[in-house]
Amino acid sequence: MKRRDMLLSTGAAIIGLSAGPLRRVVAEPKKPKVLYFTRSVDFEHSAVRRDGNNLSISERVLSELGEDYGVDVTCTKDGRVFDEDLTKYSAIAFYTCGDLTKPSPRKTPPMTTRGKQRLLDAVAGGVGFVGIHSATDTFHSEGPRGENQEKVDPYIAMIGGEFISHGPQQVATMRVTSPYFPGIKNQGAPESFELNEEWYSLKNFAKDIHVILVQETEGMKGDCYQRPPFPATWARMHGKGRVLYTSLGHRHDVWTNEEVQTGLVGGFSWVMGRADAEIPANIDKVTPDAAVLKRKA
Repeated sequence: MKRRDMLLSTGAAIIGLSAGPLRRVVAEPKKPKVLYFTRSVDFEHSAVRRDGNNLSISERVLSELGEDYGVDVTCTKDGRVFDEDLTKYSAIAFYTCGDLTKPSPRKTPPMTTRGKQRLLDAVAGGVGFVGIHSATDTFHSEGPRGENQEKVDPYIAMIGGEFISHGPQQVATMRVTSPYFPGIKNQGAPESFELNEEWYSLKNFAKDIHVILVQETEGMKGDCYQRPPFPATWARMHGKGRVLYTSLGHRHDVWTNEEVQTGLVGGFSWVMGRADAEIPANIDKVTPDAAVLKRKA
């Protein structure tokens, strides 16, 4: 099914029309709002880098998807937004990097410490959250980068995993472990697919995550990938809030890939409550050695 067809059919199923036995009532549905936050304190990815006042490629893609899907997407790099009312958003999406409460060389206003807590509280209260690519390279836990930690940063606990490093861009395999998750089932539920991307090596996985895509590491180039397969895209609950993370999103051609866009639409649909899915914890089943960071010789 093509992305736009999927959007239209999903929207029709979700919005619907309520009618009593004696009359039909047609109401103009209120557009849900999504906040897309792309502030970078450390390295700024080209997918979120703006050319003057022009939106970045990821901001343009999400804004266009929002138009197709009937969603207002607000793009910002201003951390002060988290001191405002966050409950007006159906979902908050992060493509960020570093400690967002710190100054940035790009002079974008930082998030306050209170704003960080307000974000976590908003998600726990029911606002959806989508983390893209370097969202796991944000608010790192204390301790060695190349080791798992017993105590992780509250933001990392919310998103469900943490960035370690990455190797060279290369074609690698994603194994599908949740074929009926929204956006995946509309791709025909392949058992696996290959993609050229900058792949993240990750750690500190939450025990309750529902793994959707697994990073297959056999044959990959780079020391950080010499480990057993591990989660690359997952879903979990944080209090009442639905959380989705995907490591995809570095390369521009990934953002323009129609199947990737379909997956993003499905993920946003789920976190916003427009689509439902069973998300039992399956990390121990589908990636039993995910916590092992170095393959045994």
